[in-house]
Amino acid sequence: MDNDLPIYPLIKIMTLDPQQLIDLALKAGASHAEVYQCSSHSRPVFFEANRLKQLESSQSQGTALRLWKEGAPGLAVAYGEVDSTTLVERAIALSALNEPETIELNQPRQHIQPTVGEGIAVETLIDMGKEAIAQLRENYPEVLCSGEFASQEDFSCLVNSLGLHCQSSEVSTDFYLGVEWVRGEDFLAIYEGEHSRQELAVEKAVEGILQRLAWAKTTVSPKTGRMPVLFTPNGATLLWETVVDALNSKMVLEKASPWSEKLGEKIVSEQLNLSQQPNFEPYSCPFDDEGTITQPLSLIREGRLRQFYSDRTRARLLGTESTGNGFRPSLGSYPSPGLVNLIVEGGDSDFEQLVKQLDKGIIVEQILGGGADISGDFSINIDLGYAVENGVITGRVKDTMVSGNVYQVLQEIIALGNDSRWIDSCFTPSLLVEGLSINN
Repeated sequence: MDNDLPIYPLIKIMTLDPQQLIDLALKAGASHAEVYQCSSHSRPVFFEANRLKQLESSQSQGTALRLWKEGAPGLAVAYGEVDSTTLVERAIALSALNEPETIELNQPRQHIQPTVGEGIAVETLIDMGKEAIAQLRENYPEVLCSGEFASQEDFSCLVNSLGLHCQSSEVSTDFYLGVEWVRGEDFLAIYEGEHSRQELAVEKAVEGILQRLAWAKTTVSPKTGRMPVLFTPNGATLLWETVVDALNSKMVLEKASPWSEKLGEKIVSEQLNLSQQPNFEPYSCPFDDEGTITQPLSLIREGRLRQFYSDRTRARLLGTESTGNGFRPSLGSYPSPGLVNLIVEGGDSDFEQLVKQLDKGIIVEQILGGGADISGDFSINIDLGYAVENGVITGRVKDTMVSGNVYQVLQEIIALGNDSRWIDSCFTPSLLVEGLSINN
């Protein structure tokens, strides 16, 4: 375990020169070409069964060459070292199998983003993990704790034959803590984590886990039927995942979104304001994977649908302009619409005040399995949730399901919390909603 390595070693220089690849592609008969490169270097620290398990160092890099010959696209991908000529030949060969298409390339521009974020030394990550586990077990010595703490540097670059050159790099730190509590046949797992470019709020995560363990000491049988539900920020992602899909211009183009024809109309509660804010830390993003500058988007304002998000292709087909939301799911994929930093505007009530509004209800913190699809219908098992009676949390609920429809739920909001937090790249508060179906 070589703990004396640098805080965040610089990523190895890319082995394929993007401009050389473009020149070779044009020489081989392509009319247009672009090169997208990304690389990362991570130093994760793993904890298992309350102990430090191992240290690792992982590095990856990849290059995607997309070209058009006689209007037909060819996309070839290489990971690590590969001969430039070979990669071009693969892309040319693939283009011969495809039909001509509209060429989607951004115009000349140079956008070199300075490196953002700070790394954390491996020794410090180890100490953070040990201290967090010690605090958890001081209060609950019977639990088993696991975790991962990692400092990582990421780099991406996009160059095309028209003269576009966009480049960004980020140093960040991530962690997650997991607690398993086994009591006879009762098994409880609680997870907490954070992504940051500065310091990690590990202490806050520990406090959150301890609070949830305290609420879960007692297991109760919940009332069934239709009743209000309080979604914590973590539980609320069940709703926002469907909303993100419904705002996707690809779904709009396919007429799959129920909001396809409702621009300007009231679609959810007037309490809801949703936006994209690409400059918010720690998930800021200066440009998309097509080289288009990202921008703030007012998606839903006071319950009214204001805007969809799109990449270049979907925007052209819809007769609009790209909103700077073209991202590649993988190196071997074409750009498609993806949202940056969904911000759900919070309310005035703290979590305790929201709980006190419940005479009888359920709190949803973690769910099992997938959520709703684009139809909005869901029937999910509550992995971690609590019953509330007369404004007081009475204990954890087990073997309980909650059912409803996302679009209907968002029209029946009682109150929004002031406890917004990042859940992945969604900044969301808790929200209290009207009756959903609760059953065992």
